[in-house]
Amino acid sequence: MDIKEMIRNGRTALGIEFGSTRIKAVLIGEDITPVASGSYEWENQYENNIWTYSLDMVWEGLQESYSRLAEEVRKQYGITLETVGSIGFSAMMHGYMVFNKEGELLVPFRTWRNTITAQAAEELTELFRYNIPQRWSIAHLRQAILNKEEHVKEVDFLTTLAGYVHWKLTGEKVLGVGDASGMFPIDTDTKDYNAKMLEQFDGLVAKEGYPWKLKDILPKVLTAGQNAGILTEEGARLLDVSGRLKAGIPVCPPEGDAGTGMAATNSVAVRTGNVSAGTSVFAMIVLEKELSKVYPEIDLVTTPDGSLVGMVHCNNCTSDLNAWVHIFKEFMVTMGLEPDMDKLFGTLYRKALEGDKDCGGLVSYCYFSGEPVTGFEEGRPLFARSIDCKFTLANFMRTHLYSSLAALKIGLDILFKEEKVRADEIYGHGGLFKTKGVGQGILAAVMGTPVSVMETAGEGGAWGIAVLASYMKNKAEGECLADYLNEKVFAGNKGSRMEPDPADVAGFDEFIKLYKAGFPIERAAVAELQ
Repeated sequence: MDIKEMIRNGRTALGIEFGSTRIKAVLIGEDITPVASGSYEWENQYENNIWTYSLDMVWEGLQESYSRLAEEVRKQYGITLETVGSIGFSAMMHGYMVFNKEGELLVPFRTWRNTITAQAAEELTELFRYNIPQRWSIAHLRQAILNKEEHVKEVDFLTTLAGYVHWKLTGEKVLGVGDASGMFPIDTDTKDYNAKMLEQFDGLVAKEGYPWKLKDILPKVLTAGQNAGILTEEGARLLDVSGRLKAGIPVCPPEGDAGTGMAATNSVAVRTGNVSAGTSVFAMIVLEKELSKVYPEIDLVTTPDGSLVGMVHCNNCTSDLNAWVHIFKEFMVTMGLEPDMDKLFGTLYRKALEGDKDCGGLVSYCYFSGEPVTGFEEGRPLFARSIDCKFTLANFMRTHLYSSLAALKIGLDILFKEEKVRADEIYGHGGLFKTKGVGQGILAAVMGTPVSVMETAGEGGAWGIAVLASYMKNKAEGECLADYLNEKVFAGNKGSRMEPDPADVAGFDEFIKLYKAGFPIERAAVAELQ
């Protein structure tokens, strides 16, 4: 009855996140506990050499995930969902979505997964003396200019996927500072785009004669806790096709998946960090100070409240691992067995723990797309082994788990070994950590730092953006995000903690030597396998 009244009276928060393979909606109560959820599976398409999602898929997925959540509310609590206390939207960061004055998409959405902006990224990194990765929106814009693409002169608004959805549902062209920091460098003192770099970019493209200045086409930057508008009548109909959801609900700043991952794992304070491991993998460490120099492997982004974060982002993580698990599923079906996918994943993951610490001479590359951290503009999934290797199921599975985090380790070694960055504890979330103790233990070996997984980790970014929506609505006067998370969200919940096993650390180091030595094999695969 308490939950029914809470839902009926709108004492809830709704979070919806667009992940790379799933759109998820989570409704949380006053105690931040999920009370209902709904999801929608989707996949990117590779069309005309571009990784993309269609706008039709965006809206179909949003509406379906919300509809399934509303249906769960009806079934579980016997009531119709008509309002919530606050809403937040989040999505994959970076990429390129540009619109003209009429609000029309000028070119298909170019996602973070594309590695087509090397020339622009290198040029801007040199100009700003600040690392601009290929994924960043400003790199995509500059590359379009270098390519002399006709649409650039018509650009009126450049945003991310989260910013696009928020705009259409609220009418507000805004973005949370964490997501904005993956579009263009942020000044952590002003919590806004770096003014000097804006001027440098405008100077760089002045000769092109475009009718816009960069800041005019970027979303306004907001920090966690600020109000980012309300759900309009049109937005309510777009979200809930049944017409039952009421307009006027306050909406928090839209955030990227990195920011919601930080909120979902209580890692927004200095010397905390988290790793999100799914289709892609990224590690975020909240820094005590600026890095000593520019590293192409390290992004500098921010927390949802604007603190500086060192980020290692790798385009590839579990896609190849999942593909191999599905081969085992196909084998089971061929044998007339009915596979339980949760059991199959768990069994194979746990089997990996029986393998040799260095994987016994096996190596794999999970590169479905390019991997800038290791210098690959394109990728091909690849498995190889030496003649005298120990070719066992345990070593095979351990190899693919190691491979999922190998590029990440190469980037993190820069932070930990060269910059002497310190992290007191790392929190893991995402699909790699669903099987208790497996991905968590391997990540501890990669980082040489204790790794904790929260009970809420399975809810992921959708829960994280719901928490940010709740913070906007329910924070006390002057209450910062770190205090809100510590005292009202995670009080007493430290999750399950694993220390790094020295044997695993040494084994992963040996695997990395073979992994690096095999790069020419991967380069040959890229060149010869189409």
